[in-house]
Amino acid sequence: MNSAFSFVRNHSTRMKRTPATMTVLVVDDEEPVRKFVERVLREAGYKTATAGGGAEAIDIATKVESLDILVTDVMMPQMTGDELARRLRQTEQRGLKVLYLTGFSDHLFKEKVTLWEGEAFLDKPCGVQGLLQAVSQLLFDRVDVPIESHR
Repeated sequence: MNSAFSFVRNHSTRMKRTPATMTVLVVDDEEPVRKFVERVLREAGYKTATAGGGAEAIDIATKVESLDILVTDVMMPQMTGDELARRLRQTEQRGLKVLYLTGFSDHLFKEKVTLWEGEAFLDKPCGVQGLLQAVSQLLFDRVDVPIESHR
């Protein structure tokens, strides 16, 4: 009986998740792209953290309670987005969702033949609506999640 109650409570908690309870780590070596993505997601109500590269992102990930989604550039100096995602998932972020941003989707699929469950990619440059829909699809398995604007 206790495990059934636990299941219902956990299911209920997951169903109540909203952008305001979700943490996004935005990683891109191009500052204008990083700032754009961070601003769009923050204004949509998500908690955000940003990094300019893989090593900085790993450091940030150790300091936050939990990450729900990594939004990362694919091609960055020193560490690719795929390598970053793999390293984060090897630590305490096993269920981390990943949205790869790339201006080189053909290169993404040379490096990473398969996107795993909980992964997607979005071509750069991307617009506000496309970014929000891609994040919503990964986090909530639908694109019609109400987005709260905190402007």
